[in-house]
Amino acid sequence: MKAVVQNEYGGTDVLRYTDVEIPKIGENEVLIKGVYSSVNYADIKKRLGNKGTNNFPMTLGLDIAGIIEEVSPNSQLSKGDRVIAFPKNGSYAEYVVANEQLVFKIPDNLSFEQAAAMPTVSILSYILLYEIGQIQKSDCIVIHSAAGGVGSMLVQLAKLTGVHKIIATVGSKDKVNYVKKLGADVVCTYDTFTEEVLTQTDNKGANIIFDSVAGDVTSMSLDCLALYGTLVQFGNSSGKAGIFKTSDVHSSCRNIKGFSLGTTRKHNPERLAPVAEKVIELFESKQISLPIAHIFNLSDAAEAHKLIESRNYEGKVLLKI
Repeated sequence: MKAVVQNEYGGTDVLRYTDVEIPKIGENEVLIKGVYSSVNYADIKKRLGNKGTNNFPMTLGLDIAGIIEEVSPNSQLSKGDRVIAFPKNGSYAEYVVANEQLVFKIPDNLSFEQAAAMPTVSILSYILLYEIGQIQKSDCIVIHSAAGGVGSMLVQLAKLTGVHKIIATVGSKDKVNYVKKLGADVVCTYDTFTEEVLTQTDNKGANIIFDSVAGDVTSMSLDCLALYGTLVQFGNSSGKAGIFKTSDVHSSCRNIKGFSLGTTRKHNPERLAPVAEKVIELFESKQISLPIAHIFNLSDAAEAHKLIESRNYEGKVLLKI
């Protein structure tokens, strides 16, 4: 089978489209013939070596949409099922193996393109909003990096919930209209969001801020977080750590919560099935959707990475397998 493999950390030139053996399934695992894989910013970080130690050769990719080719004995799944999944060893490949706990059936009327766009960003966003952030309709919230995959999903879910005010940030002003169409009430750039949030809230600050950027954005977020407010930290796309002090939280009764979908997939995978069921229903009923920025062939994974790194896109980038 064909797969994209890398044998060292580095630029996009380390991604090799090559032949590898079809993987074998073990107990409670399934073999999936991929149709589309999404490309996530986490893939870039892993390619560069910024996501911890990895064993080479390595195949990137967090999630996949495809058709089950083989199941283990007594499986609840069947050959031919249309599914989304979080594979064991990357998704940039024609065939992947996944644990059954991380495989979710999708309905026939949900396209593989939309299905492939959703697993990481929609499941993550749903958990961030309803379980970690515990948003209320009366809240004013801030969503950073709102034109990306997770940001696009957070805005739509928050709008669907009826949140009082959604303030979104983007890296450049040419993404403002895109994010407003998703449902944001106010869209601003990172250099102005603190003042904008305070203006929009009569200097009270936002109730919840969703931060996947970290670095300076974290401290700037704390400058406009309300009393009893929550900063939800789930990434560091800036490549820098966000810094805060104990004095930032105790007297103001504010709190900072962290969440990682990768950690949850590894240590608490059973938490994901009920969330996957809910977001699949939302996609099937077309209450939410994800714009597809571009679809590349699997052999052009390096070009997909270049687009992600340019940040000159809106929505999700996919690989056609």
